[in-house]
Amino acid sequence: MTRNERKCYNVARRLPTAGIKRQGGNTDKSERVQRMNILFFLTPKNEVAHVMDTNTLRQVLEKMEYHRYSSIPMLDRSGKYVGTITEGDLLWAIQKEVGLNRKDYENIPISKIPRKTNNLAVNVNAEVEDLINMAINQNFVPVTDDNNIFIGIVKRSDIIQYCYRKIKENEKK
Repeated sequence: MTRNERKCYNVARRLPTAGIKRQGGNTDKSERVQRMNILFFLTPKNEVAHVMDTNTLRQVLEKMEYHRYSSIPMLDRSGKYVGTITEGDLLWAIQKEVGLNRKDYENIPISKIPRKTNNLAVNVNAEVEDLINMAINQNFVPVTDDNNIFIGIVKRSDIIQYCYRKIKENEKK
C-alpha cells in the first residue's frame, strides 16, 4: 500500500460515525462506534439505472448504451439484487451465439447470460473496510438492506474524491 493509499484508507476509516445511545438517550463520546455511515455515499436506487432479470439482451444493451454504462445492477421482480451484468458478459454471450442478428437479441433473457464475475453487494450496515475492499475491484458497490433489497450504489469515484478532499484538508492544517 502506497503512502497516499494508506492516507486515504485512514481517512475513510474516520468517516461519519454513529453514537451509541444510552438508555437515557444520551450519547457518550467514549462509547462512539467507529462505523461508517454508508448512506453518506449512497446514490439512491431512483437515480441509478438498473435492469431486471426478466429483461432481454436487447433491452439491457439499449439501456447500457443510453446511460453509457459498462456495467449495470440486475434486480429480480421483488427488487432484490441479483448481480451485475457487464459489457464483457454481453459480448461473450453474443460471440457464443454465432449468426445472431439484433432481432434475435429480443429472445435471449438476460438471466440466461453467464456472468464472469460475481459482484457482491454490501449491506447498508457494513463496516468501512468491507466497502473499500469491494470498491477496489468494482466501479460501484451495490448496497442492499437487511432483506437484500437493492437501495442504491456507492461509486468508487465518490469514495476516492472524498478521501482526496480529506487528504488535502489535512495537508493544510
